[in-house]
Amino acid sequence: MTITAPTAPNITEPSLYLDGIPHERFAEIRNTDGLMWHDYHDGGFWVVGRHADVKTVSKNGTVFSSAVGMTNLWDLEADAIEARRSLIDTDAPDHTRLRRLVARAFTPKNIRLWEDTVRDITVDLLEAFIAKGEGDWVEEVAAPLPIRVILTMLGVPVEDAGYLVELSNFLVEGTGETQSIPADAFGNTTDLRLLPFNSPASHALFEYGEKIGDLRRQNPQDDLVTSLVQAEAEDGDRLSGSEYRNLFHLLIFAGNETTRTALAHGAMALADHPDQWQRVLDDPAMIDSAVEEVLRWSTPVLHMRRTTTERVELGGTQLEAGEKVVIWYASANRDETVFDDPFTFDVGRVDNPHFSFGGGGPHLCLGAFLARLEIQILLEEMAKRNIHLTRTGEPVRAPSNFVHGVLSVDMAVEARS
Repeated sequence: MTITAPTAPNITEPSLYLDGIPHERFAEIRNTDGLMWHDYHDGGFWVVGRHADVKTVSKNGTVFSSAVGMTNLWDLEADAIEARRSLIDTDAPDHTRLRRLVARAFTPKNIRLWEDTVRDITVDLLEAFIAKGEGDWVEEVAAPLPIRVILTMLGVPVEDAGYLVELSNFLVEGTGETQSIPADAFGNTTDLRLLPFNSPASHALFEYGEKIGDLRRQNPQDDLVTSLVQAEAEDGDRLSGSEYRNLFHLLIFAGNETTRTALAHGAMALADHPDQWQRVLDDPAMIDSAVEEVLRWSTPVLHMRRTTTERVELGGTQLEAGEKVVIWYASANRDETVFDDPFTFDVGRVDNPHFSFGGGGPHLCLGAFLARLEIQILLEEMAKRNIHLTRTGEPVRAPSNFVHGVLSVDMAVEARS
């Protein structure tokens, strides 16, 4: 295929994200007529960076497929596609079937049933952080909060939270340039190309999920893992073994990594913009809009890949069937044509159609309501205690072009009277 479109600046090098999102490069992409072409290892892809174009792709799962070629930047062999396929890598009707089997647990009504649990966990973590006075916000609050919540919902022992966070960290490494663990870590014997994130940590997470699943088949409990292993549609359809493993993997990673990323960036934003936090303290009704601004500002997941299934025009560029397009939420959430002063952190932002949960459409994130609840309750409990955060060090960011991760950031805390 001969490409005559302008070539995009490099936005895939993981090391670029060690200093934060390279916003100036995405601005160039948004301000270039048509779509830009990005060279990549296996040929390249079309960069979708404008808000309107990201919305178009997200809403139309028929033309812009998640199943054809999967959602990662690079192309996979047929056996790897089938081994690694999860909910986010499917189209209707398979996507509809899988989502129907698990979506009930994540409706706003059912998520609200967990509000007391989320609040208890949040209070415990905040009080401990206040007592210490300072520390690594990620280690002390941002990481343990969402993992403890999702583990409680799943019915997984909370004492395993540290191990599962460690596995998640290794998965993020799989999106970078190097991994710190060997291919046979955790007893893995599977070819890495067949594992999500190309990481042996996926093998460990699969094994862990299978162990918990087997326990719940033998001894059902009132928890989400039991619901998954017993899930049955009206026509008798159930999750296969591989579907269960990949879904458990997705729930642990997405229910942990993305929310902790939002909580880490949110805390840094409030510390760096004390005037905005003061607005929330002066008017707690502003917490709802503050939650949405934290999500826009943090953009936990940076991109997703789609593949065209037919000839289509997008952003002024004609695409043929079978072409790879990558939608960059990191760019769309700073689109100057949609957001007033997009590089200003504004807790009172009224019109805030951010893409922090997959851009809407069929792949709206299952955990969107849960993530919002966790951020909301954290802000509420911080406001009750009149907590003020101060950054005492620079963040250590994940070298990843997929997750906008923060590995650690030192904070000091003061609870003012």
